[in-house]
Amino acid sequence: AGVVSADFHSLGLGAPYAIAASHGDGCAGLMLQVLAGFEPPPPADSVPDGAIRIAVIGRPNVGKSTLINRLIGEERVIASDTPGTTRDSILVPFQRDDREFVLIDTAGVRRKSKIEDEVEKASVARTLQAIAEAHVVVFVVDAHDLIGDQDASVLGVALARGRALLIAVNKWDGIPMEQRDEIRRQLETRLDFVPFAPVHFISARHGTGVGELVQASIRAYDAAMREISTPLLTRALERALQAHQPPLVRGRRIKLRYAHQGGRNPPRIIIHGNQTVHVPDAYTRYLANVFRREFDLFASPVSVEYRTDANPYERRTAAKRKQLEAAKGGSGSRRHVTRRKAPKA
Repeated sequence: AGVVSADFHSLGLGAPYAIAASHGDGCAGLMLQVLAGFEPPPPADSVPDGAIRIAVIGRPNVGKSTLINRLIGEERVIASDTPGTTRDSILVPFQRDDREFVLIDTAGVRRKSKIEDEVEKASVARTLQAIAEAHVVVFVVDAHDLIGDQDASVLGVALARGRALLIAVNKWDGIPMEQRDEIRRQLETRLDFVPFAPVHFISARHGTGVGELVQASIRAYDAAMREISTPLLTRALERALQAHQPPLVRGRRIKLRYAHQGGRNPPRIIIHGNQTVHVPDAYTRYLANVFRREFDLFASPVSVEYRTDANPYERRTAAKRKQLEAAKGGSGSRRHVTRRKAPKA
């Protein structure tokens, strides 16, 4: 190997590295030289406490990396017109408006039927993990492309995780005025299952609307992490019941008594009452919208759950039933007692 590598010194390109790729010989030293001077990404445990974690997701080549570079004001991540440039989730800490942020640049998600490369499968898995670890998800779409099932599918992943959600329509500056109303109509039609998600029309390359997106992210984070007391939630529930009562079930009214908070990110509200298993989905959505409006739960999917209270008279009724059964059993045994008559004198 030394004799062969010596011939390459004559090229004047520096010291050659003799390796055996199939066996891995010399590869470690080569990679150390290749990566020399690069700063490793910050580990997950080095993220500042209280930092707002924002995952930027979407299809390939919609401008996610360009948006992150615009937000931090420098070319930190590689942005290219070639789809699939970003392969792994990249953590980018930065400060703005006296707040700490961690942007997560993710790989573009395509349909499962089109994913064949093992590296891309791993990239998609990392994107799903980034969504789970984020406080706020910014879903980026290309204004030049039609909103399709693939966009709705990617958006559904963030919705299933219950994360605060913002929609950024990128490359808006290149859209003619006569086409903008049609794009807005498509957004309303195709993304009607996330009516709580605000839509921002931006240009990541030129910075149009990016500042408003940061402010919306802060507001969404504060809403997702908000703590609400039980008295306030219960009073909001009472006002909702007065405005619109739940339906009757077999002639009986569903009774919802009080509410308390069961979790954050997403806001989780638990309501106690009777016959709660019969509450229709439409009424649950109504209550979620009431809580979102009352407590400014901006851009957050509100999770409403129910608990059926135990009947306080049920135990007393069961005890009384046992007493009656015992009394009946005792009287019956006395009736079957055979009494011997005294002999005649």
